[in-house]
Amino acid sequence: MKFMKKIVKLSDKNFFSKLIPDTPEIICLCGQMAAGKNYVAQKLCSQTSDKKCVSLDLDKTVHLAIEKLTPKILQTFEKDAKKAKIELQNKDGSLNRRALGALIFARPDLLKKQEDLVYPETVRLVKEFIDQNKGKTVFLNATVLYKTPQLLKLCSKIYFVTSPFIKRLVRAKRRDKMPLRQIIKRFKTQNKLLSEYKKTKLPVIFIKN
Repeated sequence: MKFMKKIVKLSDKNFFSKLIPDTPEIICLCGQMAAGKNYVAQKLCSQTSDKKCVSLDLDKTVHLAIEKLTPKILQTFEKDAKKAKIELQNKDGSLNRRALGALIFARPDLLKKQEDLVYPETVRLVKEFIDQNKGKTVFLNATVLYKTPQLLKLCSKIYFVTSPFIKRLVRAKRRDKMPLRQIIKRFKTQNKLLSEYKKTKLPVIFIKN
């Protein structure tokens, strides 16, 4: 496994421009929850005035896939939600994504079931986005892109964003307004994140945020 040197000088005004490839590539932009991936993606894509770089937030893409699959998701998790006394539907009939998260992140078997439902549609949407942006460098902003090998194999390298635990905890609390216990549970599900990306044999650049 070949690792590229850690990059730590975010204060360098030329820092982000050095990460823009000379020719179009597809790059995996990943890191643990609340590490600052969205900030890095925004800074990367602001380096070129001719819009030769674009970023796709796969969290939003997954949400879009979930919206399309809501009836099937409700049917799949109805019994488990009742046992856990969790209401998966909002008053308007839409899916309560936060309630769904509380259910599936507490049980790895349910998380796997959810991924099996949602990931095929997510892959389709991502490939559609890439096709629409041919000739551009595309950053796939995703925590667990390794779970979709069809997408990861399109990438030339990995930008792995890191940040101290406490800083991530504060960011997540401010952003998601979830109980600390729930945030920490999600953090724990990502403890082996880097080791999963090491298995890919792709070059990795670490960005300390």
